[in-house]
Amino acid sequence: MLLAVRRRARRAVGTRSLNSRAVRLDPTTKPIEELDADVVAVGLAEGEELPAPLRDAPGAAGAKPTFKRIAVVHPERPARVVVVGLGKPGDVDHERLRVAAALAAKRAGSLDARTLAWSVPGAGDLDPAQAAAALVEGTVLAGYRFDRYRSSDPEDPPPSQIEALTLSSEAELGREAEAARIAAEAANRARELQDTPSNDLTPAVLAQRAEELAAGHDSLEIEVLGPEEIAERGMGGLVAVAAGTAEEPRLIVLRYAGGGDRGTVAFVGKAVTFDTGGISIKPAGSMHEMKMDMSGGAAVLEAMAAIAELGLAIDLVAVIPATENMPSGTATKPGDVITQLNGKTVEVNNTDAEGRLILADALTYAVRELGADRVVDLATLTGAVVVALGSTYAALISNDDGWAGDIGRAAEETGELAWRLPLHPEYKQLTKGTVADLTNSAAKRKAGTIYAASFLEEFVDDKPWAHLDIAGTAWDVGREYVGNGATGFGVRLLVRLARDLSA
Repeated sequence: MLLAVRRRARRAVGTRSLNSRAVRLDPTTKPIEELDADVVAVGLAEGEELPAPLRDAPGAAGAKPTFKRIAVVHPERPARVVVVGLGKPGDVDHERLRVAAALAAKRAGSLDARTLAWSVPGAGDLDPAQAAAALVEGTVLAGYRFDRYRSSDPEDPPPSQIEALTLSSEAELGREAEAARIAAEAANRARELQDTPSNDLTPAVLAQRAEELAAGHDSLEIEVLGPEEIAERGMGGLVAVAAGTAEEPRLIVLRYAGGGDRGTVAFVGKAVTFDTGGISIKPAGSMHEMKMDMSGGAAVLEAMAAIAELGLAIDLVAVIPATENMPSGTATKPGDVITQLNGKTVEVNNTDAEGRLILADALTYAVRELGADRVVDLATLTGAVVVALGSTYAALISNDDGWAGDIGRAAEETGELAWRLPLHPEYKQLTKGTVADLTNSAAKRKAGTIYAASFLEEFVDDKPWAHLDIAGTAWDVGREYVGNGATGFGVRLLVRLARDLSA
């Protein structure tokens, strides 16, 4: 079944709209005492004094520069000021400001505030525009809630949430704050997709979300392949993983033609909307978290929407293979041999190593059918990456130093950190099959994250390519601005990468 190509779709499809709310930005040069907001926030670094209007106000004695220390000060105007400690001036960076903004937003929420104003800190050597962007990111990300399925009394007032953010600075903040808002709100939409249970977020519904985005942006074109077209094209990996489920798979393709002179960049995102492991079934203990095995696809989808909203001068394609991985009488069995889109055969020795099979077809499609000159894929691919890097860094593995450098810089700029792991010809030996060209699961448990990337490298035709294993960073990170749930990891990184490439 080929789901018709929709060029510049004009109407939204019937999937339920996401609930993530927008925050209105208001840059100003007004001083603290003239800011009109429910709560005003200021940062305090070591060696700094409180602004003059606050020094003798009730509560000022509790304001300390210790990082994350919070005090509420009550001058006559404004009525309530949240002071957040920033630590040593040399330690104040964008990440600290994201954390400070999240802490201030949460405290403001506890005070039933709906409007918040920040006096943009001037500590260290931070560019004011970049500092303001970090404050926006921390505020917007901290405001995420997933309460779609909770019952509520219609008589109860809605929960307090920051609806407007004022940024006070004498410097020109430029487009940075607005770009940060767009990217952070896109990350929150990805988080909502991550949190949605798999009975509501099927591959077909994820494709409907892509249709909605294309309907909202003239610069986005969409193509969705159904199961018959996927099989006819020869995408043996996606066919094999979907073989055990009643939910039909989809291959979602988005195109964004923004121009520029850097060639075509492809974003590829794994979207297994629920992963039982298939016949190689997972333990029951944490299986409910496997609704988030589509986190890479969600990040790619919402990053494309943000890039379209920003109108960046870059040519992009996105490929998102979407399916469930379920055990049944029709499921692919350990030991089965499949043929991928590029013609290579694979022994499926572990059906829980399914992500690399669907990504292999998507990577080939991006390079051969869509003409990608460079590719980056995002996937919750291996448990090994959590052992190696925890939830602080995603793994970055690449066949091209320059491309890895571009992605690494975007990771540093956004705080969506990535640590590069090596590729080496010896790892290729682990990917060799016994009766087929490749195996999707090596007999020896060595370098699991690198082995998986080495497998993927077989499907990029030597194009500059990078793989981000986000299994440790997609959820349960614990940072103040994303908490312990879904993080939307990768959205802000991809948007920053696209902005850098379009500059």
